[in-house]
Amino acid sequence: MSSHHIVKEKQEPALYIDELGDFNEENLGQLLEWSPTLLVNYSNYDKIISLGLKVDVVVNAAEIDPQENTKIIQGPVDALMVAVNYLVEEKYPAVNVITDKFDLERFAGFNNSINLVVFTATEKFYAVKSGFSVWKPAGTLFNIHGNSYIEVSNLLQNETGLFTVVKDGFIDFSFSGEPIFISEQI
Repeated sequence: MSSHHIVKEKQEPALYIDELGDFNEENLGQLLEWSPTLLVNYSNYDKIISLGLKVDVVVNAAEIDPQENTKIIQGPVDALMVAVNYLVEEKYPAVNVITDKFDLERFAGFNNSINLVVFTATEKFYAVKSGFSVWKPAGTLFNIHGNSYIEVSNLLQNETGLFTVVKDGFIDFSFSGEPIFISEQI
């Protein structure tokens, strides 16, 4: 297989860096592997440029000398809301977000408009709808955010509130209402 790939625009999830913090550079490289549209919160712009990355969109920029062909978008709300709303308006089907901490209230409102995966330095968070099923090896740890009335299979909750996969195989989530977020260690 050739190392050169042609990616159709918007085929891969966009990447929005809200707060890079201590995010692992190898994991960052994996998210950038297919050259997604890269959006950056203005507060992280200099750091991202110092990594040699080409930024497509800077969000809520103050004074800036942007790279060539870099778009600047502004909004009346925090940069995360501006970035995700922009991607929804531009008809992106999915976005990966890197931030320093996961806040359910900030992300829950986008469940129905864009496929959202949130990364912190230690965890990966994603929304699932009732009936979601995925194969995982025994011992995988999950945390569940949102609806506390759910039915799960092949998971056992421990004393810290985390859920552990009991045996290699599928885990299933059933619940009513809005999608929930689940997270796992990265």
